Amino acid sequence: MKITETENMPDLGMLAQTAQKLKEVCLHTPLANNLNLSERYQADIWFKREDLQPVRSYKLRGAFHKISSLPREQLSNGVVCASAGNHAQGVAYSCRKLGVHGTIFMPVPTPQQKVNQVEMFGRGQVEIVLDGDTFDDAYATALAFCREKGAAFIHPFDDPKVIEGQATLGLEILADLPRPADFLFLPVGGGGLASGVGSVFRERSPHTRIIGVEPVGAPAMKVSLEAGKIVSLPEIDRFVDGAAVKRVGDLTFRICQQVLDRVVTVDEGDVCTTIIRLYEQDAIVVEPAGALSITALEQFREEIRGKTVVCLLSGSNNDITRMEEIKERSLLAEGLKHYFIIRFPQRAGALKQFVSGVMGPHDDITYFQYSKKHNREKGPALVGIEMRHREDFYPLIARMEQNGFAYEYLNDKPDLFQHLI
Repeated sequence: MKITETENMPDLGMLAQTAQKLKEVCLHTPLANNLNLSERYQADIWFKREDLQPVRSYKLRGAFHKISSLPREQLSNGVVCASAGNHAQGVAYSCRKLGVHGTIFMPVPTPQQKVNQVEMFGRGQVEIVLDGDTFDDAYATALAFCREKGAAFIHPFDDPKVIEGQATLGLEILADLPRPADFLFLPVGGGGLASGVGSVFRERSPHTRIIGVEPVGAPAMKVSLEAGKIVSLPEIDRFVDGAAVKRVGDLTFRICQQVLDRVVTVDEGDVCTTIIRLYEQDAIVVEPAGALSITALEQFREEIRGKTVVCLLSGSNNDITRMEEIKERSLLAEGLKHYFIIRFPQRAGALKQFVSGVMGPHDDITYFQYSKKHNREKGPALVGIEMRHREDFYPLIARMEQNGFAYEYLNDKPDLFQHLI
C-alpha cells in the first residue's frame, strides 16, 4: 500500500493480497454481536475481537506485514523495535515465524510479565534490551542501534506497511457485517490502526461515521487535529498504555485528518468500569486500550439508537497485577469510593462514634491511616470509604458535619490525592 503524494491517503488496490499473506500468522477474528450493549443502547452493537489474535492484539498484522515486506539482504542485519507492550509482542512473533533476528528495546521499569511474554513469542529469535527509564529513552537507544548495525527499524504506527497491515481489519469487518455500519469506533494511540481501518471505510463504506477514541490523559490526536498540526504533549497519563503517546505519527496524522469524522476522549476511570463489566457480563478480558471504543458509546447514546455500530476491541494483554488499580479507578469514577482527611478528637471512643453515628448501613472503611499525636487535641486520619450507591455520598457528608467531624475531601484534589493515596 503506497501513500499518495497529493492526499497522503493509502492506495487500497493491493490490500486483498496483504490480507492473504497475513493468513500465515493472523486469525480472521470474529465479528460478534453483543446482546448486553445492544439492549442497553437500543442499537445493534458488534465487537471486532482482535483480542483473540495469537499475540492477543491487532499489532501482529502491521508488524508481520512490515517485516515480511523487507528484502532478505536487509533482514540479514535483523530488525529492531522499541516497545513495552503489544508492538513488541507482534514483532517477536513475526521474527519467530520468519526466522529473522530481532532486537527489542524496552524501558527498565517494564513489568517482568511483559518481558516474559515477548520472550515467549520470540522463542529464541529475539534479544530484549532493557534501557532507560521511559519509552522515549528506549526509542532513542533503538534508533542509535539501528544506525550502528544497519538493522531495519519497525515503527509501531508511523509506517505505510504497518498501516496497510492494520487496514486488513477493515476488510474483515466489511465482509462479516450483515448490514452497513452506521458508526465505527476505533481506539487511537499513535494513529496506525485508525489510519488503516479508517481508510478502508472511507473508501468502501463512505456513509459510516468513524469515531476515534483516546484516553483523556493522553489526547495527542485530538489536540493535534484541533490545532491543525502535530502537537507534542508535555505530560501524559500512561495508564491506558496501549494508547498513551505524547506524539502521533506524521503520516498517521495526515491520514486521520481525512478519515476520522471525530475524535473523543474517555476518562480512565470509565475505561476501568468497562473492563470490569465486560468481564462480569460477557466473560471478555480486555486491556485498557481494548476498552476505549466501548467506553465511548455512552457519549453517543442518542445518536446510535437504532443504528448499526462496530467497536474494535484492540487487545487483551492485561497484567493481572493491575486489577486492584483497575477496580479502584472504576469505583472512583462511579462515585462509589471516597477519600478524606478526617480530624478525629484524640479521645477514647472517637472512632466508635464515627462508625456508629456517621457511617451508613452499606458503607465500608477500606483504608485507614492514623497516628496519635499526644500534644494535639485532634489527629488527622486518612480514610477511604466505599459505598454501595453513589447517592449515599451527600448523606455521609451531612452526618459528618452534624457529628462535628472536621474533614477535607481528597477526590477532587488530584495533586494531593496522588501524593497521599
